[in-house]
Amino acid sequence: MGEVYKIVVTGPFNSGKTTFISAISEIEVVSTEKLTRSSSGGKDLTTVAMDFGRITLPDGYVIHLYGTPGQDRFDFMWEILSEGMLGYVVLLDGTQPSSFEEGRRFIETFGSMSDAPFVVGLTRADSRHSAAAESVEVELDAQERFEVVACDARSVKDVKDVLIRLLELVVERTEVEERAG
Repeated sequence: MGEVYKIVVTGPFNSGKTTFISAISEIEVVSTEKLTRSSSGGKDLTTVAMDFGRITLPDGYVIHLYGTPGQDRFDFMWEILSEGMLGYVVLLDGTQPSSFEEGRRFIETFGSMSDAPFVVGLTRADSRHSAAAESVEVELDAQERFEVVACDARSVKDVKDVLIRLLELVVERTEVEERAG
């Protein structure tokens, strides 16, 4: 096995984190989902510790994907999971404008823990009720430079596109640091 790199997938409750990791992982995703009551009174599964998946790239590099819990009551896991990450993906449900405010909080929180590059994955972007990527960038109004990539968290191709964009940002940052160093 080659070098191992860590990418964290985070975002609000029900934004598609487990689905995103499951779509691309070459192993069965290790998930810590538990049955819980949602705020609407229904029962849902929610991640209470983390999800874990793995991707082996053609050049032998290995990417470990760690999905965070999306609910505040499990936020103590965020810092633990962020340690040593190469970059992170913040998933937001494009059909839920309320998730954009939460998204800003995820960006600020993870940005305070690490200066790793990140992208925002806009899930359910294929819905006619979804916000456009450009409007989400404006809505988030984060201090850091970032990019919003529309995706279907169930689609291997879309998940690859999000991860490739993140890895491009990692490479760009590395090249800038090497030139400066």
